[in-house]
Amino acid sequence: MQSTINNSNVSINLGFSSLRPLSEKILLVQVLVGIFLYVNLSMFFTFLKKEIFREDTRYILFAQTLFNDTVLMVITDLALLGSYYKLPIPVIPCCIFSTVMSWLNVCTPLTLVAMCLERYVAICMPLRHADISNTRNRLTGLLIIWSVSSVIPLLTLIGFIAVVPHSVILSSAVCTVEMLLVLTWQAQLRAALLQIYFICMFVIIVFTYIKIMMAARAASSDNKKSTYKSLRTVLLHACQLFLCLVQFLTPYIEMAVMQIDFMLFVNVRYSNFIVFLIAPRCLSPLIYGLRDEKFPKTCMEGIRYSYQDTGPNLKLVHSCFLAATYC
Repeated sequence: MQSTINNSNVSINLGFSSLRPLSEKILLVQVLVGIFLYVNLSMFFTFLKKEIFREDTRYILFAQTLFNDTVLMVITDLALLGSYYKLPIPVIPCCIFSTVMSWLNVCTPLTLVAMCLERYVAICMPLRHADISNTRNRLTGLLIIWSVSSVIPLLTLIGFIAVVPHSVILSSAVCTVEMLLVLTWQAQLRAALLQIYFICMFVIIVFTYIKIMMAARAASSDNKKSTYKSLRTVLLHACQLFLCLVQFLTPYIEMAVMQIDFMLFVNVRYSNFIVFLIAPRCLSPLIYGLRDEKFPKTCMEGIRYSYQDTGPNLKLVHSCFLAATYC
């Protein structure tokens, strides 16, 4: 059993060590992560500064996606660098980091589903929207999101602790999420739960889209614009959700590819990291950076004041923000 874990670590290790001659790939990831973090932190601090945002369910859910994605990207990037430089860490902290990564990875799609439901209530039940979106219901909704998203990572962690020897838990290894999946039944259980999550989220997305589309057709000319805008927002959330959910399947694809060609496995893993981990996290700033009326204006005002205070040194970072917002 211990050899299984070690073999997994060696395979992942070799994957990233093979990227060493191609260090421009790692550099590209760091640039993308840096831009991503700046955009997300700018928007998150904008949310904290304005009370009007902190009292709106829509922006609260958006802020949660910013928080989830920011923490996830930082931890994932550290894990990437650790694998690239083959830095072993104690297994216990690795288990904690891997559990947090899996937790946040599931939490983001569930939050996107909640955002679609919020748009459904706002468009299809406008008279009840204020009553439903009260403080108590918001806290209950956030608690449900965090609780449901914790099921898979906690079961994975408990399964790992139950099957590995005590000596393995006290050892050190290069940290990867796959390290927690020691036996075949663990991977199968995780895959089954993810499929259940996928089906439930897909049904909710389709339901909200159909209901909002029906409301858009029945709306008066004055309300059609905002209704169709909400419809397009749900579609964008659906695209973002699809990319997030495909990421759950990438480890199984990567393991199958590794059996065929190892260098192809390295390239596939790198592409999956860019397309299915970084790209979906860019869509939230895109959706609210371009399509919202209040949030981007307030955010740009804060950046402009910072630019005036700090001078030309912020010009490059400001340009990166604009590039990421309009990507």
